[in-house]
Amino acid sequence: MDGDVPAETDVAVVGGGPGGYVAALRAADAGADVTLIERDALGGVCLNHGCIPSKALLSATGLAARAGRAERMGVYADPEIRPDETRRWTDSVVRRLTRGVELLCERAEVTVVDGTATFEGPGRLRVGDETLAFERAVLATGSRPIELPGVPFDAPGVLDSRAALELDPAPDRLVVVGGGYVGMELATVFARLGTDVAVAEMEGEVLPGFPADLAAPVRERAADAGVEVHLNHRATGHRETEGGIAVTLDGPEGERELAGDAALVAVGREPVVDTLNPSAAGLSTDERGFLPTDETQETPVDGIYAVGDVAGEPMLAHAAMHEGRVAAADATGATPVPPARAVPAVAFTDPEVATVGTTADAADDDALVGEFPFRASGRALAADEREGFVRVVAASDGTVIGGEVVGPDASEVIAELGLAVATAATLDEVAATVHAHPTLAEATLEAATDALGTGVHGG
Repeated sequence: MDGDVPAETDVAVVGGGPGGYVAALRAADAGADVTLIERDALGGVCLNHGCIPSKALLSATGLAARAGRAERMGVYADPEIRPDETRRWTDSVVRRLTRGVELLCERAEVTVVDGTATFEGPGRLRVGDETLAFERAVLATGSRPIELPGVPFDAPGVLDSRAALELDPAPDRLVVVGGGYVGMELATVFARLGTDVAVAEMEGEVLPGFPADLAAPVRERAADAGVEVHLNHRATGHRETEGGIAVTLDGPEGERELAGDAALVAVGREPVVDTLNPSAAGLSTDERGFLPTDETQETPVDGIYAVGDVAGEPMLAHAAMHEGRVAAADATGATPVPPARAVPAVAFTDPEVATVGTTADAADDDALVGEFPFRASGRALAADEREGFVRVVAASDGTVIGGEVVGPDASEVIAELGLAVATAATLDEVAATVHAHPTLAEATLEAATDALGTGVHGG
């Protein structure tokens, strides 16, 4: 990163995560002079401390897990995971991607400044001891983990997701507070590394943001891997023990404790706005702390945009990237980029879970719903991945309005359903699209024909 802060710039981008660096690159491509301010590392939390390292660890440990349960396929193995080598490989993936973002910024002639940006007043940012005047600004300061009062992050043994990913070696026992996608993904990683994991979730099912019948297979697979899951249990406090930490839970049968060497708290994230001194620019947050925006990602203050987690739900990296494109186009007068019509939500658990658009539970009573189980899929059976299903949801006129997937490569299978929702495709159009055989994607075609009542391979 550059150390010098320019006196002025056309577009100032605060935050170098997925939303910020994409906005910076698109604004520079439109001919604007762009300054990107990042206080940690380009790529943000997602690339450096979240999405990428966690998925790399899930991939590596998942490979070992699949090999270890492949006896039905005639494959007998006892894989050994060497955590030090796995982490070195994970770090190399992060470095490669971070360097890639740096090169993109260099080639686009984006000025990258290391520091924290704070509003001094309208059209002015303070970075260190320097003032940067701007015509337009894109705020992409991201989010941070929510802290529980009874289990604060500054207590010994209490970890957020970033600290958990940096644990070396893996603990013998880990308590995970929060059974959302972050909690369940990391519970899976540590269980595969040999840690005894216990998860406490305050709702009645893990992955509470997803339909229950998609989440249940994740909980069941976790239990098969040795993960204890305690539903309807709220963490209320903690105490230090000789061996680590004990988390106090309030559940249906009263109080209990879960003991571990450490406790990961993963109960959600909150926007980072306080570092900006937003009132100096005339900005205010909504009741949840987000910066409100219109469909172009512009805030109520002319010329100031917000993208990604700081702008509200969905707090997802791919949503942030699209919002960065939308904001950059509007800020530079380039060809407008329409708001996202369909944003998939994915949990990279075991099995994977993904949804897009309207779920079957939320659809009208006259909606058309079709489903196809992977146990009837030739490709899934050939890969010994028979658990899960694809579900398609359509309005009464046949227009696809949503999709749900749980099972192998759900994060990839959901893309076709997202395209169908975004383009208002019909069930007939999906059913008439020839899918390669044998593939997991065929399950989408089969789900569409099931909704139409014309399916022939229903399981």
